[in-house]
Amino acid sequence: MAGRLSLPEVDLTCPICCDIFREPVVLKCSHSFCGPCLQTYWSRHGSNRDCPVCRSRSVDDPVPSLTLKNLCESCVHESEGLEDRAKDLYCDPEEICPLHGERLKLYCLADREPICVVCHTSRRHKQHDCCPVGEAVIDVKEEMKSALSSLQEKKDTFDKMKTEYEGVVDHIQDQARFVERRTREEFEKLHSFLRAEEEAQMDALRREEEQKKEEMRRRIEEVERNIASVTESIRRLEEEMALDGIPVLQKSKETLERAQCPFEDPAMPPGALLDVAKYLGSLTFRLWEKMQTIVKYTPVTLDPNTAAPWLRLSDDLTSLCDSDQKDQLPDNPERFDPDTAVLGREGFASGKHAWDVHVGDNEAWVVGVAKESVQRKEKVSSVLKNGYLCVYFYHKMYFAGTSPLTRLSLKGNPQRVSVQLDCDKGRVSFYDALSNTHIYTFKHAIAETVFPYFWVGCQRCPLTVQPLDVSLQGLQ
Repeated sequence: MAGRLSLPEVDLTCPICCDIFREPVVLKCSHSFCGPCLQTYWSRHGSNRDCPVCRSRSVDDPVPSLTLKNLCESCVHESEGLEDRAKDLYCDPEEICPLHGERLKLYCLADREPICVVCHTSRRHKQHDCCPVGEAVIDVKEEMKSALSSLQEKKDTFDKMKTEYEGVVDHIQDQARFVERRTREEFEKLHSFLRAEEEAQMDALRREEEQKKEEMRRRIEEVERNIASVTESIRRLEEEMALDGIPVLQKSKETLERAQCPFEDPAMPPGALLDVAKYLGSLTFRLWEKMQTIVKYTPVTLDPNTAAPWLRLSDDLTSLCDSDQKDQLPDNPERFDPDTAVLGREGFASGKHAWDVHVGDNEAWVVGVAKESVQRKEKVSSVLKNGYLCVYFYHKMYFAGTSPLTRLSLKGNPQRVSVQLDCDKGRVSFYDALSNTHIYTFKHAIAETVFPYFWVGCQRCPLTVQPLDVSLQGLQ
């Protein structure tokens, strides 16, 4: 390393470590060394305190050289300045302006790019605000920090939504298994009904077949007896005809009387054949007609995708009641939450529609219709101004959902409420279905699709959509 130093630097170099003096000292022989290096040298040679260069014995302690120390410090500072200038001359190519070859020391706030001092005076950037690169780095890092925070929030949102989507997948699987189970149960009812009807049809067919065959066998036996009697008469006539003379005359009277014995001509009786048409005529229609004993039709089916997490719906989606336990259900846009409400599956925008709701002894209920646009994620009063046309039963009082509420005075407590919707005339009427007593009528134009609406606040007694009586008949 010493061989690469300039002449002045050689003069400032310790003979022991071959580096610039540190805490320089001088001996009487005029040779200079680093204080620590000299002490280390002497400690290795025991009590022998000679000069490492000329070997002259030194009795006195070495003397610090202030002048030499100052020269060494100046040399070090100059060397560091040269290194800094070298860094300026040999900086990273990315820090050099590609247009002017100057170092990029400014940051254009308008164009958001680093520029050199020459760029700052150019037409492109002359009117732009600029700041030193160091300040820009701090500001940009703050922006990046803010952007990072925003991205992290988005990631957290995506993570949360991913978890919700995974929950939806599980819920869809549960829904599919539920629908599969219920479908199989309903089809099994139909299969059992059809198997029973088939067996009954086959039993009736077998009974009639045996009855008709037995009647034919009885007639065959009767005909066989007549054949035997006629055959015997023929035989005797032939035998007597073979005789001659008086014997013929003696037996002729008896023989002719027996031959003239009346026999009814056999004939096919009416109704002898199977009544094929009775079994096959409109067979599927007659089965369809009989199915009314096991098939129910309800004009409204509750939509579980709109049901609040606290509601309990029946498996056939015709009744609901409140509960004190919230189910873990997907928070889809259609679902009411926190209100304990549910909509019917089918909406109406035209025509007449009606359904009856059994309210029984339910202590808190609301029935009617709701517009498709009603708020479902906030607990709001189900009144006309919020998009509802309903009647209430609450705190043992009846109300119409006007704004404000209209108190209703009813003679009795309806057990079944009939909802009658006329979209074309803009009428929603409510009746006591058992006494046909009018309760209230809304006169409000139906400008958008409305859905049957149900709200319940009672756990003991469910609200139930009543099935309709249906009949089948052929039309001419």
